[in-house]
Amino acid sequence: MTSAIAHDYPIAISPADIDFMGHVNNARYLAWVQDAVVAHWRKLAPPQAVARHLWVALRHEITYRKPAFIDDQVIATVVLEKVHGARAFYATLIKRGEDVLAEVKSSWCCLDATTRRPARIAQDVIARFLPKDA
Repeated sequence: MTSAIAHDYPIAISPADIDFMGHVNNARYLAWVQDAVVAHWRKLAPPQAVARHLWVALRHEITYRKPAFIDDQVIATVVLEKVHGARAFYATLIKRGEDVLAEVKSSWCCLDATTRRPARIAQDVIARFLPKDA
């Protein structure tokens, strides 16, 4: 059994994020997810793994629950759910306080930073994100 290490990523909403309806444009949520997932990787992976690998998004499935507005305090909580080969599967919850604004399931491909080819993540690196329970 494993317990994923979550990462909270604070989101700053700028006036450029606001659409014609007065709330954050839906497309901004995907940029937030990308920033949050990459921040999670950089926080938990060892520096040498961060230097050797890049991430590209393969798929996002997003469910919007409530709108976000300019003055909202928003947090994206990222959890790595599993790794299969060079693919990583993440869940991201975007919240304002206790209100869920969006739920995102995404898959990512790890690339070798030099060759830009898919690269598997070493088990010891994965264990930093998905440690085994004692």
